[in-house]
Amino acid sequence: MGVIEIKDLVKKYDDNIAVDNINLSIEEGEIYGILGPNGAGKSTTISIVCSLLRPSSGEVKILGEDIKRNSLKIKKFLGLVPQSIAVYSDFTAYENVKFFGELYGLRGNKLKESIEKSLEFTGLLEVKNKKAKEFSGGMLRRLNIACAIIHNPKILIMDEPTVGIDPQSRNHIMQSVKELNKQGVTIVYTTHYMEEAEALCSKIAIIDKGKIIVEGSKEELKDMVSDKRTLNIGLDDIYKMNIEALRNIEGVLDINIDENNLIITSSKDVNNLDKIIKVVSEQNVKITDLGFKEITLETVFLSLTGKN
Repeated sequence: MGVIEIKDLVKKYDDNIAVDNINLSIEEGEIYGILGPNGAGKSTTISIVCSLLRPSSGEVKILGEDIKRNSLKIKKFLGLVPQSIAVYSDFTAYENVKFFGELYGLRGNKLKESIEKSLEFTGLLEVKNKKAKEFSGGMLRRLNIACAIIHNPKILIMDEPTVGIDPQSRNHIMQSVKELNKQGVTIVYTTHYMEEAEALCSKIAIIDKGKIIVEGSKEELKDMVSDKRTLNIGLDDIYKMNIEALRNIEGVLDINIDENNLIITSSKDVNNLDKIIKVVSEQNVKITDLGFKEITLETVFLSLTGKN
């Protein structure tokens, strides 16, 4: 059984179905990515898991406990980094983290140690006495995280944690996610950014119109949308190359030219790289570049949802 089990989850608003019969099992130690376009149902699902919204029907269990019956007990093990900034602008960074620590029942030396640790982890210890309203967008996002991890949660839910921030802060947050996961925290991560999911997530679900379209590892998702692979060969003088000699190789489906590059599309089931290189090397040309064009999660996402 996973640390989060979602079964037949539905959320309706009058005639609008925001979450449509979702089933998910998230295992301990995963960084589980939930991807989807705006309005897909990501944030609604997260809000239900965190007991911020009641489902219309279905069941959610966290660490084996039903959220409908034991939400207060479960919240002690959960950390939430919401999509919107959820800190007090007139409080200092220290005061914000202290406030959330007290909400989770931390007191005395344990509270002080946890505040220092959370601020140091998010790179905010040196500015702990600055008010949140003086912070940049990236610093506010990091403060959001510090408040969410003050009680050392077993599960951290991050809803679009890098929206609208600078590349340096985004990189800091992504490194923080990896480090928390190394420490044993299970992370649920929703994002619009395919490169983030590619870099972080061990398993991914793509949601559209309230439904899960597909779920699996990055490799499994990529295999679903293509039975072909594309090889790029850079040449010093492409016009010396006898391209027809390549068309006879087993598995070669198509050949295109882009400036001094050969773009060769082959069946993924046929291993013909050695034959292609042999034919090219026998010609009066020099190979300047060689590599497969990788299918990205962006390709998968566009293929399955038709949306950027």
